[in-house]
Amino acid sequence: MSLALCPVSFAAASEFVEQFHRHNKPPIGHKFSIGVENNGVLVGVAMIGRPVARMTDDGLTLEVNRTATDGTPNVNSMLYGAAWRAAKAMGYRRLITYTQHQESGASLRAAGWAVIAQRPSRPGWSRPSRPREDDGTSFVQRTLWEAS
Repeated sequence: MSLALCPVSFAAASEFVEQFHRHNKPPIGHKFSIGVENNGVLVGVAMIGRPVARMTDDGLTLEVNRTATDGTPNVNSMLYGAAWRAAKAMGYRRLITYTQHQESGASLRAAGWAVIAQRPSRPGWSRPSRPREDDGTSFVQRTLWEAS
């Protein structure tokens, strides 16, 4: 096995997420994406963008909005580490992401990330002033992580 980081376009990352992510669709935009190849075959992607929560969108913080892999070992932790190195090199000071309650976060810990908060479940993103479709994250507790 020969894992290597590679650039990946928004379109290619979105297609990969559609195919391999367990419960979410691709985000609608991003700042950049990173891929991991195994002998020239794309086996994982990370999509990094502005934070979803408006209170954390301070211009110096990015969020890993999605990662997806085909199950190849160590790819997710490789993506999280590379995402932080790239964001830091671009001048960002924080990189955050969320996991759902049932996810262990082993890949994040392996990449040096730390838990900074537990978030209670919420009824969803939909509000009377801006209706949204349920994206599968309603009523799910989340853990907030930060690269360190």
